[in-house]
Amino acid sequence: MTVQPVRLFGDPILRSRTAEVAAFDAELRRLVDDLTDTMHDDGGVGMAAPQIGVGLRVFVYDTGDAAGHLVNPSYEVLGEAEQVGPEGCLSIPGVRYDVRRALRLRAAGVDATGAPVSFEADGLLARCVQHETDHLDGVLFLDRLDPASRKQAMRTIRESDWFGAGITVRESRGLGTGGGR
Repeated sequence: MTVQPVRLFGDPILRSRTAEVAAFDAELRRLVDDLTDTMHDDGGVGMAAPQIGVGLRVFVYDTGDAAGHLVNPSYEVLGEAEQVGPEGCLSIPGVRYDVRRALRLRAAGVDATGAPVSFEADGLLARCVQHETDHLDGVLFLDRLDPASRKQAMRTIRESDWFGAGITVRESRGLGTGGGR
């Protein structure tokens, strides 16, 4: 278990669709542990494998009420109700905007041993599943913003101290498990 450097906006892996996991071995379990440690260290509620440079369909989550991981995830929206709320991303530090997402969903996939996993989620957990699954498809929350908000977010990114400096990774901020939730 190791805290890994986080890939930042501009790194091509964040815009690439990830590969299905085929091997359920010690390396996959180590990836889940590394993702979990890195997410907790940065105070996040979710983290997908591309955020630490791994192009596999794996993400972890810990909303405070629910924690776990999904391998080869999918989800089905339940009903038409939507939620609008703030989202940020550990790969886009300092940027938070309201994003429209489905309120309820049913998530499915497998765990690191290949055992089936399925659960219903609403609120923050539903938002997290959608956000992290987007990462696995090369989609960032910025892509879900209305044009004016996206333009403003891009301006914030361009003005940040990390963007344009040739930096595509950053060391963990060491916020601990409770910070930033």
